Amino acid sequence: MTDNKPYSKYNGDNYNMGIQERKQREKEMRRKQIMEAAKKVFSAKGFSRATMEEIAGEAELSPGTLYLYFKNKEELHTSLSIDILEYITILMKKIIGKKGIDANEKMEKLKDTFIDVYEYDSMVLINLFHLQSGETLKNLSPEVLEQLKETSADALGAITSIVQEGIDQGLFKERHPVALADIIWATYSGVVLWVDSKRLLNNDKDFVRQTLETAFEIMLKGFEK
Repeated sequence: MTDNKPYSKYNGDNYNMGIQERKQREKEMRRKQIMEAAKKVFSAKGFSRATMEEIAGEAELSPGTLYLYFKNKEELHTSLSIDILEYITILMKKIIGKKGIDANEKMEKLKDTFIDVYEYDSMVLINLFHLQSGETLKNLSPEVLEQLKETSADALGAITSIVQEGIDQGLFKERHPVALADIIWATYSGVVLWVDSKRLLNNDKDFVRQTLETAFEIMLKGFEK
């Protein structure tokens, strides 16, 4: 018997799945388009002076389209921070997986990663650190707030894993690994925010690299068993 059905990819569930996948890809591309535009506007005008209308103009979209993807300016701003936090975490997990090096060497690589991320996109990184201690969190949707919590926990978990490895290897003092991981992250954010505030007074000087190198050297001395 001849099968008179159309080509299988246009049948029922397969066809609907193809449409859904295409729509999802288009949605992700549009979201990326908006975030790239937001990064440019925030960088040029700062968070407080930037508007959703300006971001929409940069993205060549209507303001209404932006609100289909982001509840408000704070949520869009936060999504940029989540992206860079996820990026840092991916890099840290690569360090964790490295074979043949001890925890001290992994800490050196962690320091280099922190510096590289700052030099890659200092504006978004600084926004992330401000976000973690600011009022913006109150204006986020529960979904975005939960995403931020999960991403932050993942990042802290990666640092904690390296610290725990150092304790297990007898290289670091036996202190609570999460407390030591908190110290590392607080040192990173504190140095970046402090040196950035100084740079506002003298834009010709940026000592983040030198200050982070010194801070890590002193901090790791304190970790040594």
